[in-house]
Parts: sequence; structure tokens; C-alpha cells
Amino acid sequence: MDNSITDVAGVLVGHHERTGDGWATGTTVVLLPAGTTGSVDGRGGAPGTRETDLLVPENLVQQVDAVCLSGGSAYGLAAADGVLRWLSERNRGLRIGQGEHEVVPIVPGAVLFDLPRSDWGNRPDASFGYAACEHAAVDFAVGTVGAGTGAKVGQLKGGIGTASAEVDGFTVGALAAVNAAGDAVDQRTGVPYAADHEVAGEFGVVWPNAPGVLPDVAPTDLNTTIGVVAVDADLTKTECRRLAVAAQDGLARAVRPAHTMFDGDTVFAVATRARSLGTFEGPFGPVGRAAALDRLCTAAAEVFARAMVHGVLAATSLAGLPAYRDVWPVSSSGSPGSGQ
Repeated sequence: MDNSITDVAGVLVGHHERTGDGWATGTTVVLLPAGTTGSVDGRGGAPGTRETDLLVPENLVQQVDAVCLSGGSAYGLAAADGVLRWLSERNRGLRIGQGEHEVVPIVPGAVLFDLPRSDWGNRPDASFGYAACEHAAVDFAVGTVGAGTGAKVGQLKGGIGTASAEVDGFTVGALAAVNAAGDAVDQRTGVPYAADHEVAGEFGVVWPNAPGVLPDVAPTDLNTTIGVVAVDADLTKTECRRLAVAAQDGLARAVRPAHTMFDGDTVFAVATRARSLGTFEGPFGPVGRAAALDRLCTAAAEVFARAMVHGVLAATSLAGLPAYRDVWPVSSSGSPGSGQ
């Protein structure tokens, strides 16, 4: 276990970003194994999404081939076009004809607002999504990369974070692009709000327990935290929806306030279906499956919150935004970090 979403077997993550010369934005793609199911939950008042209606449980398509997370606000939705092209070149997608190439890749996506960090007109396009797919791997960078390149949380630099956990023999992993109107850190103490979710010293720091001196950074009303939670259980779309709902609870634990009218907080949940959730016989069989799902949902909330803390800790300053470690120069606890 590397404390990463890619601990879920078959899941790969790739980034592409541009920085410097008026650029500070990027795209992150989560590639999924064939047969993966998925759903989504959106809580913010200003979402920027693509293909989310397709993931509503009562709708036809069951599979998800990839999830595209991007900066660039609504413009950044174009990054998913490159993901479709990359998948179609490999005959990956929903088969709609007799030919091996007759497929439609299913690529839902969401974007965050990072436009002030780049010159106007500099935002992700299809080439970002394609390049992110080319770089997809089990090992990937966190912090100021991909969709987290221009991210901001409160007055601090946001970024990409990841975490995972095992529950009942299943692996639950999360990836978050932390970009919120609210704060992820208690400014009186320098302790992230979700620091109490730490497992086995994973954050690797001694918390400062002191106020920080934050620069005069103007607040940004338009934000959005986006991410993916993955599990290797054989969940249906409806059950994936419950997993996404639970992951939003983790988001709310990590940022205050969360789900504002100015955030588009969106979390995708995907299930690779590699392992059976279990067969429960008798009149209370459905209750038994629901109880097993509930334990996965509890883990989803916790790993998403932990992923958000990692995203804040791993971020580095960019475009005038200070990183957490610039404001609170923490010392190492000698414990392991995120594994990335």
C-alpha cells in the first residue's frame, strides 16, 4: 500500500500542466480498468461538469473509462476531448458497432476555477487531456501538478492529494484537487481541519500550534474542490452514488465552509468490480449488503479528507500564492508521508 488511489488495482493517474510565461494550470486524468462502474455527487452551487447526467443511476450507460479533472473553469472541460481521443485510439469505450474501433469512450469530468493564476486565454484544452493520459501510471506526483497547478484554498496554495485505506479486505482510495473558497487550516494553530484523520503518522510533520502570518491575498469567490474515490468492490451505479455522497462528507471535514454557492464541489466514485461485496442470503440479505457498503462509505469519507490534507501539505507556492509550508515551516516527525 502506497497510500494512493492507485492502490486500487488497475487505476492509473496522469498529469499535464503548464507553468511560467503566463501559465499556471493543468489537467489530471484517472484511467480506469474495463468494466468499471461509476457515479457522482455534486454539492457546490457553481459546478463545472461534463457527462454527469450519464452517471445518474437510472440512466443507461453503466461503465466509466476515465475521469478528467482540470483547471480552466468551463474552458477546461475541453481537456476531456483529448482523453476521448486517447481512449478511442486504443479501442476503449462503450461498444456501439461490430468493429473493434466502433466505441464511444465514457469520460465524465469536472473543472475547478483557477483562471486568475494564468494570463487570460491560457487554459487547458484537448492536448492537456491527451498528454495526461500519456503520463498515466501507478506512481504519480502530488501537490502543484495537474489539476492542482493553479489551485487555491482560502489564502493558501492548494494542490493534488491522495490517500487510501483497507476495509474488510477491500481497498478504498481517493484523489482530490483542493481548490476551495473556505480554509483547510485553522489559522490560529496552523493545524489542518482534517489532521485528526491521520493514519500511522502519514502527514509526517509536527503541527506548529501557532498562528501564521498570511500575506494579503485577495479572496476568490469562484473555486471548487473536485476529486475521485475508487474501490475494488463490485458496486452498482446506485452504490457508487452512495460512495460519492460519503466522500463529500470528507470534503466538508477538511474545508470550512464547504459546498458554498461559489464552490462547485464534485466527487466521482468508481468501482473496478474486482472483488465481490458478498452474497447475503435470507430475508435480511439486502441489509447485509447495505452494511458492507456502509463500511466502504465510512472509509471513503476518511480517505477523501486525508487526501485533502496531503494536497495542502504537498503544494508549493506559485503565482503569488504561498504554500502551507511557507506560512508554517513545520518540522518532520520522522513518520512516512503519502508514499508519492
